[in-house]
Amino acid sequence: MRFERFRFLGGLTLFGVIAAATWLGFRAQVVSAFTAKDFDLVILNGRVIDPESKLDAIRHLGISNGKIAAVSAKPLTGRQTVDAKGLVVAPGFIDLHEHGQIPENYRAQAMDGVTSSFELEVGTADVDRWYSEREGKSLVNFGVSIGHIPVRMVVMGDKGDWLPSGEAISRVASETELADLKKRIEHGLNRGAVAVGFGPAYTPAATAWEIQEMFRVAAKYNASCHVHMREAREPAVGALSEVLAAALVSGAPLHIVHINSTGTNITQKLLQNIQDARQHGLDVTTECYPYTAGMTRLESALFDEGFQQRLGVDYKDLQWPETGERLTPETFARYRKQGGGIIVHSNTEEMVRLAVLSPLTMIASDGIQFVNGKGHPRAAGTYARILAQYVRKEKALSLSQAINKMSLMPAQRLEKRTPAMKNKGRIRVGADADVVVFDPERVTDRATYDQPTAYSEGFKLVLVNGVAVVNEGKLDERALPGKPVRAPIR
Repeated sequence: MRFERFRFLGGLTLFGVIAAATWLGFRAQVVSAFTAKDFDLVILNGRVIDPESKLDAIRHLGISNGKIAAVSAKPLTGRQTVDAKGLVVAPGFIDLHEHGQIPENYRAQAMDGVTSSFELEVGTADVDRWYSEREGKSLVNFGVSIGHIPVRMVVMGDKGDWLPSGEAISRVASETELADLKKRIEHGLNRGAVAVGFGPAYTPAATAWEIQEMFRVAAKYNASCHVHMREAREPAVGALSEVLAAALVSGAPLHIVHINSTGTNITQKLLQNIQDARQHGLDVTTECYPYTAGMTRLESALFDEGFQQRLGVDYKDLQWPETGERLTPETFARYRKQGGGIIVHSNTEEMVRLAVLSPLTMIASDGIQFVNGKGHPRAAGTYARILAQYVRKEKALSLSQAINKMSLMPAQRLEKRTPAMKNKGRIRVGADADVVVFDPERVTDRATYDQPTAYSEGFKLVLVNGVAVVNEGKLDERALPGKPVRAPIR
């Protein structure tokens, strides 16, 4: 599959064709033939799957000015063409949970079919600065939440690197600090943050009342609250109840991040409670990623004394990515003092599969920023893994179901607050030309715990706002078409 420019009769230029036709007296017919509406790019003969309209048929796409301008049963013409015969054409994937908002992670995500990447769990304390750092420099679209964690760190003077390491972990906020937290979160929402991020697991001293107060701010702006719950083990269904109650009393939309990672052996119970809450009118959604291991910072509050009982893991379940070693009490103490990412082998294939197949879940990577080529494979392989493992190999999901989880569902989660999302996650006229073209028989993830940055295979073409960032399966690092996805600024 290649971009191809139209070749005119006998290799003549357009001027030559018109001149010859004029000489023969057929100028009007020739001009008419070549000035019919052409597109910047046409994708021909692909199996187009649109989760919104349920379209699943051979169609031809016309793309102009970064938008999908035509979805046609008849062939189209364009200045450039791609023959997608035998390939699937789908909306670009939308990752609501990617911490690695840097070029190295964006490259891996583009090769995994991701066209929009969001940091919505931890978020940022400075929305304007976050967007300005990426404007005009991004391979994919990008967006961020105003984060309760980083805002709490600012208010309490916590000097932790990304996650808290001091006061923001251990201290209950005063009334003055609560007022400051609310003011800063409201300011972030006024500056276009697409959501509010929370991590009570990382700020255990934050009371239920503090969480509810921040939810009330989010509700004023119809902003979804993306929450890493307090660690959930039996009988800690209460961790979910805490945030369901916050959503109920405030009216704020709620999104539970990585349900399988937090829930592990009680994932089914958490999903049942989410389903019941939805049936009673609560706006609550959730996500998962298709790996049995998670990753976070070893110096975080998650690994304070008693972590084995809270997380259901022991030292041997913790893997230091720099060396690949499993930890002992001695190495745990040494690396925790040093600080850094740790891979946590805490789940089972059964629980992961249960979460992936649930109609409630959308797919989100929870990708961690790569450091010296080390990290977690989910940052590079999440979406291809869904297509390879659960669609092609297990046939547990249909292509339409998988694409819906990876594109439309995430777009719908954000679109009430962020109107730009109404034009993402769809293949329809007027939608943004964020498009993936892949071979359903070859698409596969290659990233592993030993080689976490290995790119996925099988994505032939990835368009971001109509610009090819992946063409013929190869990354074009020179292309920087990614745009900020931002709520209205007040």
